[in-house]
Amino acid sequence: MTMKISEVKDILKGDILVGEDQLDTVIVAGGAADLMDDVLSAAAKGSALLTGVTTDHVIRTAKIVGVGAIVIVRGKKPPTDFIKMAKSFKIPLMVTEYSLFVACGRLYMNGIRGLDGSW
Repeated sequence: MTMKISEVKDILKGDILVGEDQLDTVIVAGGAADLMDDVLSAAAKGSALLTGVTTDHVIRTAKIVGVGAIVIVRGKKPPTDFIKMAKSFKIPLMVTEYSLFVACGRLYMNGIRGLDGSW
């Protein structure tokens, strides 16, 4: 099942920092990682990347992979440069207060599947 970024936002009670104009973009799957090497090896174009990391490496990796949206967990406030980079690459960015585990679980319970082929 796929869902729009607006639905991801609602499920995660997220705040959109970048991409208010992209809420109809479709997310095809979800993945969670704090190691960007794992993202490079497993992420799919159009997937949501959930992470607690707020370094520019996340944005650059998301751009390379073609991630559909980035979700920062645990209520972390990304640095201004991080937000600016997401905006310049046109990558939707949101934050949620939920932990990585709970955020993934909420998306899974609502139909988003992971990137490990368990559709």
